Amino acid sequence: MRTLFGRIAAGRRHTVAVTSAGTVVTAGIPGEPECRVQEWRDIVAVAAGSVHAARNTGRSHTLGLRADGSVVAAGWNGAGQCEVDEWAAVVAVAAGWRRSLGARADGTVLAAGRSSEGACDVSAWREIVAVSAGDWHSVGLRADGAVVTAGLGSRGQCDVGGWRDVRGISAGYLHTVAVTANGRVCAAGDGRSGATQVGRWRDIIGVAAGSHHTLGLDGHGRVMAAGSDEHGQCDVSSWRDVVAVAAGSRHSVGVRADGTVLATGGDEGQCDVTSWCLSRI
Repeated sequence: MRTLFGRIAAGRRHTVAVTSAGTVVTAGIPGEPECRVQEWRDIVAVAAGSVHAARNTGRSHTLGLRADGSVVAAGWNGAGQCEVDEWAAVVAVAAGWRRSLGARADGTVLAAGRSSEGACDVSAWREIVAVSAGDWHSVGLRADGAVVTAGLGSRGQCDVGGWRDVRGISAGYLHTVAVTANGRVCAAGDGRSGATQVGRWRDIIGVAAGSHHTLGLDGHGRVMAAGSDEHGQCDVSSWRDVVAVAAGSRHSVGVRADGTVLATGGDEGQCDVTSWCLSRI
């Protein structure tokens, strides 16, 4: 199955997606800074910041990766997380709480934003092919299938040293998930919400971690969910023909093979995506 991970992202209170024309669409609170992306062009991937669901963390930011390897940003810049104008040769981006990451073509990683917890301490990473940013920790996937982390691991979210043959990663609020080459899912971190209860999932090709829930996409286009369903963010069992998923703080998003978009959860307009068709916009 051809997947479109990177074309869709979910943040604290907004959803962002790349169209087939390289433009970007958003759903959320009208006029908020993280949604001011209308002028972006030649975008190939996006990332949405802030997976933290606390009341004092409503602000967020959005990253866009251009086809030429440069990066653009919009939204909250309280810790310098939007200062990415000079980045070059980037092949993947990630946005967390007050932090931006960019994996470069040479396997090194760039970081901008809050450095207090060590989540921006990624300069020594090498051979990185994918990155993900949680609240206080960063995760990198190496070309050999191993996983590295930086930042706070107080709830075990950085206990990934034994993971092998990984092909996809995602960092949430206080947990980390990964999908392996054989379709199994690894999880580390705070399990009180049930977001790490993914050990029985099979044939998974992609994962996404939100604040207190986890999504898994299987090879048949079905979506699984574990964790908190307080806002309906885990109501995905009926979704079919899905090729990409994203998990925000309290909502979930899926892109279908025909370019239409599904969403559930949230309460601030971030699920107003029913009119989207990414292949036609």
